[in-house]
Amino acid sequence: MALSFENLSVALSGRPVLHDISAALQPGRVTAILGPNGAGKSSLVRTAAALAAPSAGRVTLDGRDVVALDPRARARARAIGYLPQDPAVHWNVPVREVVALGRVAHRSPFAAPSSADRNAIARALTATQTEALAARPIHELSGGERARVLLARVLAGEPRWLLADEPLASLDPAHQIDLLDRLREVAAAGAGVVIVLHDLLQAGRAADDVLLLRDGRVLAFGPAAAVLTEANLAAAYDIRVEVRRDAHGRPLCLPLGR
Repeated sequence: MALSFENLSVALSGRPVLHDISAALQPGRVTAILGPNGAGKSSLVRTAAALAAPSAGRVTLDGRDVVALDPRARARARAIGYLPQDPAVHWNVPVREVVALGRVAHRSPFAAPSSADRNAIARALTATQTEALAARPIHELSGGERARVLLARVLAGEPRWLLADEPLASLDPAHQIDLLDRLREVAAAGAGVVIVLHDLLQAGRAADDVLLLRDGRVLAFGPAAAVLTEANLAAAYDIRVEVRRDAHGRPLCLPLGR
């Protein structure tokens, strides 16, 4: 079930932010969206989640326009799970109840959680290392703990595509690594994973594919090793970057300065 951008353009308050984006993202892979501030990364994932409307072109999931998908399926995780940059939780409820919200689309209104729901919630808590937080009110958590809980909510829905906008923000290095490892496991199980990142080192470590943006346009798209080159990164960020390879052949991108 490919997630495709087809000649996509987006304008916000009349200001163009994305221009003629075309790329076909594949399930079973982690795609990192990279680019400098203002490149249009967040606008792209919001449009993929049908939270922003294209001014031209479209986003399709398995050939169907995402805008035409049933809103319950699209927005509540059966097709697409979306984790925004700064997700808000308005009620100070226990963590387990927050994560359980990710299962809403999997049952009829007012139905009690099934064993499948409970198992999915448990797996999401384990995957994000938040089991010990399950009984705590979410407003008592640190920013990093809350970020992991909100990722667990998305994972509990078992989406076929998981879109995460800067999921590493607020996380310490150890939990960044753990989260990226978990997202790779989600992709290995067959789902598509799209993550907006700023950290070039983590992008090289985690991504199978990279969509590199500059000024709302595609600068490069393809396998990470082909896109994360010194020339492409210099063109995107206006800095010098040294690209090495780790023991597995993955690119290690080391910013050197202007």
